[in-house]
Amino acid sequence: MTPAEVDAFLRERRTMSVATHNHDGSIHLVAMWYGFVDGVPVFETHPKSQKAVNLRRDPRLTCLVEDGDTFETLRGVELVGTAEVSDDRDLLLAAARSVVERYFADVAAADVDAMADGLAASRVAITVRARRVVSWDHRKLAGPP
Repeated sequence: MTPAEVDAFLRERRTMSVATHNHDGSIHLVAMWYGFVDGVPVFETHPKSQKAVNLRRDPRLTCLVEDGDTFETLRGVELVGTAEVSDDRDLLLAAARSVVERYFADVAAADVDAMADGLAASRVAITVRARRVVSWDHRKLAGPP
């Protein structure tokens, strides 16, 4: 995918698989809803969640967002890099607000901030800093129409 296609794909309402390193070297893999703050993927989670514990110890992570039900429709974006774990209230509220706006379409605009405030309570924000982006779009394999 082109950089613009990657950006458009990531901004669609999808679930991101987040892989971190456990203390024993095994991989912890979990699906997360995510938003964007300053154009960068970010999600919020409980500070004692396994992914948060892992990322404080070792900030490396790999994230995968994918789509498609048949081989010829598979598309995906892999983000390889590091994460920043933060309890900054402004960042946390911005992350939670973005998640609410992306995944809770039935929430009235007037209620977004209140819901984001509830999501942000006792949480940390995890910002994904991609150093490498890998993408694929099998819909392009057949060539131009």
